[in-house]
Amino acid sequence: MASSPRANRGPSAAAENRAALIGAARMIFATRGLDAPLSSVAKEAGVGQGSLYRHFPTRYSLALAVFEENVDELEKIAAVDGSTLGDLLRVITAQAIVSTAFFEMIEIEKTDDAGRHLIDHISAIIASKLPAARTDGQLADWITTDDVLLGIAMLAGALSKTAHDERHAVATRAWMLLPFGPA
Repeated sequence: MASSPRANRGPSAAAENRAALIGAARMIFATRGLDAPLSSVAKEAGVGQGSLYRHFPTRYSLALAVFEENVDELEKIAAVDGSTLGDLLRVITAQAIVSTAFFEMIEIEKTDDAGRHLIDHISAIIASKLPAARTDGQLADWITTDDVLLGIAMLAGALSKTAHDERHAVATRAWMLLPFGPA
């Protein structure tokens, strides 16, 4: 539900406004894609466009902030004792089902330092789970972090061409084709 801009409360509202903008962007980009008007993000967040552009001067910086939250979620899961590669892949799949826009954005902008940093961070998170997956017999020795990232990219590509209500079934089928998909 869109809200009207709140009265300007100055710098004390900066963190709250930033969080509201990220939440609104997550929803708007997921439902309308990365090309959605940024004015709709500001409106949904209940802030003015000036606040939007103070926090996020570009569409990419806003999308990157949303994607960073996705990566933070992966990091928290990876830090849990006993979490597995399958746990990470299930969350990545759920994120991709909700919105392929962020995966598309990272693919387009992966030469950017911030985008590259996120990809490297995801790679490290995934790499941390490969030894246990090999030991448990869930992952062949020849499968690398780059192979898993390729599988994720293939999944995101397939989901980007799939109607939202069919994405879960397509994701399940896609992972069944790969030797390391989540169980």
